[in-house]
Amino acid sequence: MIASVHGKVIDKDENSVVIALNGLGVQVFAPKNLVAKLKLQEEVFFYTYLAVREDSLTLFGFENKEQLNFFNLLISVNGVGPKLGQTILSHVDTQTIRRAVAADEPELLNRVPGVGKKTAQKILLHLEGKIEGAEDLSPIASFSDTDTSILEALTALGYSVVEAQAALQSIPGDASEDEEERLRLALQYFNF
Repeated sequence: MIASVHGKVIDKDENSVVIALNGLGVQVFAPKNLVAKLKLQEEVFFYTYLAVREDSLTLFGFENKEQLNFFNLLISVNGVGPKLGQTILSHVDTQTIRRAVAADEPELLNRVPGVGKKTAQKILLHLEGKIEGAEDLSPIASFSDTDTSILEALTALGYSVVEAQAALQSIPGDASEDEEERLRLALQYFNF
């Protein structure tokens, strides 16, 4: 078992980094938002999970133990493998997963590429009672139909659910309920 990796980033792509370790280059798959903020030649430390398959050994990395613990919980769900678990953590943060479980809102997860309604419901059912602090969270404010459409449009444009929610929350309270106007205001959050 490889529990952690510490070294310099010598290469990276959208989903992974290559870390120099005593003359070896080890590829570590990590959430996209984490990979995006890493720079070449930067010292990094990852908590890791080693997925062993017949034809491959794949190392998944996380910036803290909480992410690793959530990853382990996600892949314990029937039908969620390491790649899908990593995709989920690339699109929603652990706080959003907690809130989705507390409020029983599978739609927060089924906007993640590769997660359908049934899988999202299965994840919430499996995680219920297993996530510390989820019961203490207030439910996520429910969105109007207009805001739900905007959230869907933003996620279709490639923004993560977390980014789309932040953009929606940035819309002034006195803004018009017109869908096009609210979408324009939400896009301003991303400096458009």
